[in-house]
Amino acid sequence: MFGADKGKAGELDGKGLYIGIVQARFNQSITNALHEACVAELKALGVEEDRIDHFTVPGALEIPVALQALAEKDHYDALIALGCVIRGETYHFELVANESAAGVTRVVLDYHLPVANVIITTENLEQAVARQTDKGRDAARVVVEMCNLLDEI
Repeated sequence: MFGADKGKAGELDGKGLYIGIVQARFNQSITNALHEACVAELKALGVEEDRIDHFTVPGALEIPVALQALAEKDHYDALIALGCVIRGETYHFELVANESAAGVTRVVLDYHLPVANVIITTENLEQAVARQTDKGRDAARVVVEMCNLLDEI
């Protein structure tokens, strides 16, 4: 929901974290904006720039395999998936949205690793543009919060 009440997290501390980001190039103007907002927020939360690795893949369906490869390195505290799927005239939208989300979830559960799934799915370009900055920031906040929580548990 746009404008949803997300609740309030406590103090978030990204110091010392290693973060891997996988960005789809499809709808690149949107995914670039997601990436810029995400990295800016990671830095604001204390993640050092040299501890943020960035990789690009062709589209949303390729994101899970790149996340899986990064998870297998056992180097990252958390991963971030950035993509944008805009509804078209065919069923392909549902396939890409559902299968990319399922793949991201599988990485989370198989590797016990926080992954922010910010593969946004929208009806049109205008909706994507309206969400690109907030969702990019959200990705950063989600992984830092989850890393902090898992350290606490």
